[in-house]
Amino acid sequence: MTERSRCSWATGSELMATYHDTEWGVPEHDDHRLFEFLILEGAQAGLSWSTVLNKREHYREVFDGFDPARVARFDAAREAALLADAGIIRNRAKVRAAVTNARAWLELGEQFGSADAWLWDYVDGTAVQNRWTSMSQVPATSATSDRMAKDLKRRGFTFVGTTIMYSFMQACGLVNDHLVSCFRHDDCAGQ
Repeated sequence: MTERSRCSWATGSELMATYHDTEWGVPEHDDHRLFEFLILEGAQAGLSWSTVLNKREHYREVFDGFDPARVARFDAAREAALLADAGIIRNRAKVRAAVTNARAWLELGEQFGSADAWLWDYVDGTAVQNRWTSMSQVPATSATSDRMAKDLKRRGFTFVGTTIMYSFMQACGLVNDHLVSCFRHDDCAGQ
């Protein structure tokens, strides 16, 4: 039996391969899942994605299933408890950003009907289909992630720089950056 061809970043562990094979690049439209990815991508800044992925289940537990309405109500005591929790990335600015971003996320949803509607408008409602043949071609940012990051910052979000937002776009399928040799490229293109 031959191994399916995957993007090279996903070959380090079974957890990474499963994430790649089932989630990464799949167009996401659920506001709760989009919020989860926003928080996790911010937490990942400066670290490897595998670090975040290994802590993801605990994040879900302590961040109330990434329910933005609940996270928006976290107070200083709850933030202090999170900073003492070794099961997450204990960075004060990242924990604070999760709460700040939850509040801003709710406002985004109120203004546009859903955060999903706002996000997908950046790509005219259709995922950008790239046809990269090597990982060296895959960018870290784009003009779209630049605009998105700037708008989010204007709306009070933090930890939403252009690199984080491009990674978010990849994870949530706003852009299909699976290599053309990857078995997931065509699957994600058809969604």
